Formats: sequence, structure tokens, C-alpha cells
Amino acid sequence: HEIATNGLRLSPIHQILVEKCIAGWKEIEYEVMRDHKGNAITICNMENVDPVGVHTGDSVVVAPSQTLCDHEYQMLRTAALDIITELGIEGGCNCQFALKPDSFDYAVIEVNPRSSRTVPYISKVTGVPMVDLATRCMFGEKLRDMGCGTGLHPESDHYAVKVPVFSFQKLRDLDTQLGPEMKSTGEVLGVAKTFREALLKGLT
Repeated sequence: HEIATNGLRLSPIHQILVEKCIAGWKEIEYEVMRDHKGNAITICNMENVDPVGVHTGDSVVVAPSQTLCDHEYQMLRTAALDIITELGIEGGCNCQFALKPDSFDYAVIEVNPRSSRTVPYISKVTGVPMVDLATRCMFGEKLRDMGCGTGLHPESDHYAVKVPVFSFQKLRDLDTQLGPEMKSTGEVLGVAKTFREALLKGLT
């Protein structure tokens, strides 16, 4: 279809250019926060069990990440902090990355300078009241004056696993194949001292 923009009609687009395929790469997320003075912290990082191509809302997600080496963790953490700084965001921000499994190549999938349904999950896991801190940052307070910690890191002594909930048995005639379109209708959080126990809690 033709697209109308400011009274002008644009020609329909029949082709796209795919420069790089990232299907099958790891999907990693970082929750970061920044105040108006430019101070930025990492609240938490998460790793999707499913690779890029499955909507993060439909994937099992574990915090902190389980398969990143320290170089990969620090590389993506630095990228997330650079992004929130460059965009001048005051408050919280979610940065999603695709990481090639056999190299240090990565791509930015999306950046969300807003609260999502992941925020309560991360707040509960880290003990950092993210909505409260983000609001106070937007009103001009500095992070260091709020007495906040920096959240959950790879050396944390507990694991959190978010498991999606699907209603395919109740909703009929649905395509159950997972992909980029979100199909879950809820989520369950499992927290434990080991990844296996946290996952089992989420599944049961």
C-alpha cells in the first residue's frame, strides 16, 4: 500500500536489504539507570534461554546471565551504559543485545527507555526499587544520594528464572509456533540458590 506522509504519497516498498542475519545468536538484556548528572549504574543483566528469534516475553529468562565470560559481560555492560548516556536518558532503560555465540560480535536489538513488566521482576530479584529510583532521577535526584545498590551481578548468591505462561489450552485455533510475535499471557518467577532449583520452581 502507498503511505501518506504530510500530504505526500510515498511509493510502496517491495524490497528490503538484509545486511546481517542474527538468528540463533544469544539474547542478552541489561537494566541500567542514569541520573541528570550523568551517573549511571547497572541494575541487572539477564540471558534468554531461547536464541534471538523468539520474543523475549515468550522465552525463559535467567538473571544473572549464565553463559557469558567476564569479557562478554563487561563489553555489553559498557555498551548499555554508553547507550543510556548517549541518549541522555534520565531514569531507567532496558537494552537488549544479540551476541554471536562463537565470537565477541554483538548487535543492539532494541532500547526501551521506559518501565515494562520486567521491572517488577527485576526489582523483586535485586531488591532495588527501580520505579521509585527512576521517578526520583527524573525529578532531579542523584543516584548516590538515594543509597541504592547496584543490583544483581554474575557473582550473586542466588538465581532468578522467569518462565512464560501460555493459554493455548483455553484459546483455540492459535499458532503455537514461537517467534518474534509475543504469545505468552503471563509469567512465573522462580528464585533459588541454584539455577536448576530456580528453573524448577518457575516450571511448577
